[in-house]
Amino acid sequence: MTKNPFDQFSKQFFKECLSPLGEVKISEEIPGEPRFVDIWFIPSTQPPVEDLPDLGILTRIAETPCLLEPFRKQPTEWEIRSCLGKLVHLEAELRREARRDEDTVSEDELPRLWIISTTFSDELLSKLPAHRDSSWPEGIYFAGEVFLTRVVAIDKLQRIPETLWLRILGKGLTQKQAVDDVVALPRGNPKRSKILSLLYTWKINMEISTEINIEDKEELLMNLSQAYLEWEQETVERGKEIGKEQERRQVVENLLLFRFSSLDPELQAIIPSILALSPTEFTSMLMQLSREELITRFNTQN
Repeated sequence: MTKNPFDQFSKQFFKECLSPLGEVKISEEIPGEPRFVDIWFIPSTQPPVEDLPDLGILTRIAETPCLLEPFRKQPTEWEIRSCLGKLVHLEAELRREARRDEDTVSEDELPRLWIISTTFSDELLSKLPAHRDSSWPEGIYFAGEVFLTRVVAIDKLQRIPETLWLRILGKGLTQKQAVDDVVALPRGNPKRSKILSLLYTWKINMEISTEINIEDKEELLMNLSQAYLEWEQETVERGKEIGKEQERRQVVENLLLFRFSSLDPELQAIIPSILALSPTEFTSMLMQLSREELITRFNTQN
């Protein structure tokens, strides 16, 4: 498993985002081949859940099986061929498995390769060659259907909600704007807190990493600083809420001990239900009702 902070973050990032949509395999070894796929995603065959998070372009990418190969800098021609090699070997393995099961693999079932890079020059795109598809936003390119390969040039993506969960993997201003967009999401957004946590961890790993040059490290740390501060603030606030709950629980336990001298299993079992009441309500009940009345009342509610 790689110790590169970007690789660690990108793999955990895609696992966090795509897990609700299907199976995410990280650093998966292709059987029979000394090759590892960064992220191998297999869409769920179950009906989609209605409250799935909106992942924009990522949702469309996840409609088919896919290999995701993220790069912190533009891949070399050899690295692109290496990615294509993984795709070819994986397809061969899938076809072997199908033959063993006396089955076939359709073109739609084959994985697509997505090379996701912070930047991708026009010259390199022309060498693939890769072209735009008007049904996809700017920054998405297709390298011919025969190759089943797509390219995401993050620096060419527009700053729109549909691209947010890819722009977060960018560099420079692109990444800074994406971090700002994540921080600006409503606090109830199901992805906001988890992605902030991953960004927080990425920043910590960057600070101790020796695998990146000083200039890139300083830029990245600056881009992630707002996410770091936001996560710390959320953690403090969450800690305060937890502290309040602990204080309320302690009050309830003290009142029960005052009334009945000990907390037996039956009394302990009704404490969560008691905590659902306001302090005024539970104080009155705990001081007036007998042990049997309390257990009967809150067991019935349970």
